[in-house]
Amino acid sequence: MSTFLDTIKARAKQDKKTIILPESMDRRTFEAAETCLKEDIANIIIIGTPEEVAANSEGLDISKATIIDPFTYEKTEEYINLFVELRKSKGLTYEEAKKQALGDYMYYACLMVKAGDADGVVSGACHSTANTLRPSLQIIKTKPGVKLVSAFFVMVVPDCEYGANGTFIFADSGLEQNPDPEKLAAIAACSAESFELLAQSEAIVAMLSHSTKGSAKHADVDKVVEATRICKEANPNLKVDGELQLDAAIVPSVGSSKAPDSDVAGKANVLVFPDLDAGNIGYKLVQRLAKAEAYGPVTQGIAKPINDLSRGCSADDIVGVVAITCVQAQAQ
Repeated sequence: MSTFLDTIKARAKQDKKTIILPESMDRRTFEAAETCLKEDIANIIIIGTPEEVAANSEGLDISKATIIDPFTYEKTEEYINLFVELRKSKGLTYEEAKKQALGDYMYYACLMVKAGDADGVVSGACHSTANTLRPSLQIIKTKPGVKLVSAFFVMVVPDCEYGANGTFIFADSGLEQNPDPEKLAAIAACSAESFELLAQSEAIVAMLSHSTKGSAKHADVDKVVEATRICKEANPNLKVDGELQLDAAIVPSVGSSKAPDSDVAGKANVLVFPDLDAGNIGYKLVQRLAKAEAYGPVTQGIAKPINDLSRGCSADDIVGVVAITCVQAQAQ
């Protein structure tokens, strides 16, 4: 395990947060809960009926977790009324709110966070990204001043001299399909903030392209150039540059030859991809071929930390994302 995750877990323990795992229908949830409780990383709430919990937690020690059965919990009525209040402009009725909150535990989990009864949610082991994010955007909404919700992976590459000792953020590699220049600039600024929070070192942001400083001409390149301009204008103190090819962004010798006047080239630790195809392919290539640890997709831009898991995740992956969610919650 990387020192990155050790550090994140140690930080999570210093100011313990309450994280909800709503997927009581999946055994990995309970395996992760057992580890989180044993390592004292977080207080864990699991949402489920006694039957669901019994069926999926056999042989595991989750005695320190708080189990909430939405069908009998004394605050359920309060949560449903809160849901109606939040969505009344959309015409949500009490009956519909009840059906949604009890039928989909992700809605219930978001209502608990909105009510101040938990600090964050980790879900997605057996639900799609849309099913994880829709409830959070309807109930918790975006952070004030943030234009969009995006997702990144923390990549920890073994024996790597690039980035921050092999630690990078790759964004957006989970959510925003084809961001326009304004969105790309917002993703860059959010990702820099996330990097500084999680890696505790200065963010150096490269706006990636197949071109470096005008070496190719194309509308896709223009988009990255414009995004870089917008990002610099809005964040004058941020080290951000583009458009840069990947090697020019992270390899010092290539950076100094292809972009000699750049304070980012050859030093980047936050890699902003031009679209979701590039970001998703990029993180998976590095994960599989460089044997990197990939933590995420971690969500940024929601008013409270709500994180989506990859459906192929292991219980250990869930533990890592719970620890990251705790650190995000500490920064709130």
